[in-house]
Amino acid sequence: MADENKRDTERVAVPAPLSGEVKVYQPMTILNISRGGAQIETPFALQLDSLHDFRLSLGERSIVVKGRIAHCHIGELKDGVVLYRTGVEFIEASGHVQSAIVHFVEALKLVQRASAAAVPAIVEGQIAE
Repeated sequence: MADENKRDTERVAVPAPLSGEVKVYQPMTILNISRGGAQIETPFALQLDSLHDFRLSLGERSIVVKGRIAHCHIGELKDGVVLYRTGVEFIEASGHVQSAIVHFVEALKLVQRASAAAVPAIVEGQIAE
């Protein structure tokens, strides 16, 4: 039974259990975004100044960017669930990631300008009875 051990490298037993952590992506909602950061909404709080990797779907592109938690507070209660609003500062973003974010933000601005020009803004309004 020569192929009993199919690993490329040998595993070595540890004398006592070692602890570690696993990174798991959790869903979030991006409320707004800029080239330097974003405001997100999650059903859990994030610790101030902690660092996390964020996977962002920017239209057809998907990127991973490291972010620092700048602030986190309770945003609202929705369907019995507390939602937290968190400010994320993007850090150590590669040129590729920065470029993807900038292009996405600029595309959002163009769409918003076009829709604002097509539909007049309502400053005040009332519902007629």
